[in-house]
Amino acid sequence: MASTMKALSKLAPEPGFVLHEVPVPKIGPTEVLIRVEKAGVCGTDAHIYGWDKWAQARIHPPLVIGHEFMGTVAEVGSAVRSVKPGDRVSAEGHIADLTCVLCRTGQAHICEHVKIIGVDRDGAFADYIAMPEYNVWKLDPAIPDEFAAVFDPLGNAVHTVMAAGVSTKSVVITGVGSIGLMAIPVARAAGAASVYAIDVNPAKLELAKRLGADETFDARTPGLVDEIKARTNGDGVEVLLEMSGSGSAIDAGLQMVRNGGTAALLGIPSDDVKINLAERIIFKGLTVLGINGRKMFETWYQTQALVKSGRVDLRPIITHVLPFDQYDRAFELMKNGEAAKIVLDVKGE
Repeated sequence: MASTMKALSKLAPEPGFVLHEVPVPKIGPTEVLIRVEKAGVCGTDAHIYGWDKWAQARIHPPLVIGHEFMGTVAEVGSAVRSVKPGDRVSAEGHIADLTCVLCRTGQAHICEHVKIIGVDRDGAFADYIAMPEYNVWKLDPAIPDEFAAVFDPLGNAVHTVMAAGVSTKSVVITGVGSIGLMAIPVARAAGAASVYAIDVNPAKLELAKRLGADETFDARTPGLVDEIKARTNGDGVEVLLEMSGSGSAIDAGLQMVRNGGTAALLGIPSDDVKINLAERIIFKGLTVLGINGRKMFETWYQTQALVKSGRVDLRPIITHVLPFDQYDRAFELMKNGEAAKIVLDVKGE
């Protein structure tokens, strides 16, 4: 094995990434070295690429970026037992300490000491990545590589839908980027009675319809809150799945939820959001859920089962598979709203 590898990094506090040579990671006794083959491009990566306010506060260059991936085990530490070289794997990108009160009470996904690959420590936009054995997910042979590479964001969608309890309920999804789009077939598979999708991108709204949304709406449509209420007997939907992070979308979405309903918030705002808590939440008696990451590892089992069964098909959502060195094009496509989900071919097949 070579001593160096190519990696896509944030080297300085400024927009853009650099593709360069770095040392191959060394692994300890309980770690696994994975040869990355496919890597998904995420909205978080776009925040870091553009160097927005959130990225400036969170990211400390130099750092290898990327947290969605799949590959093949190249090497294992002396104490590793669950996987072996040659195994096809993905991995949970939130590395918890496993000793805090949250980890010890089944809530490792919100560990206060979590380190996220590609955000807090070197990530997956590279030929190789080192991961703790605990985080490695052995893939079912039936899962295609491109699907496996985006189990992380698909897991976000699954976690959001399952936490909100959508079965037999009316659902509105605000923001149909890649995760919002994924949430549509997941909600359908989970038994949602009706699904409405809201965004500002016509192409993504059309894709949302193809994926199973009952109706789609441009977020800028006048009287949209009243329109959603009219479609739900004047009450409003029972569940909001907020995927955009837009302050105006969050506000509108909360208005669309009926009294006593549930709002599951996954989208990450780029700045502070002003909300009338009394009118939007307190007086309505809403249950508001903050959704972070994926449950370890309940969500992974649910995600793999949904994909393997064919009830969630990601082919319409993965709109581009690009060579690794075309990362600038990938972020340009995302910025212009011309892609739903992009996967980078790191292995170079």
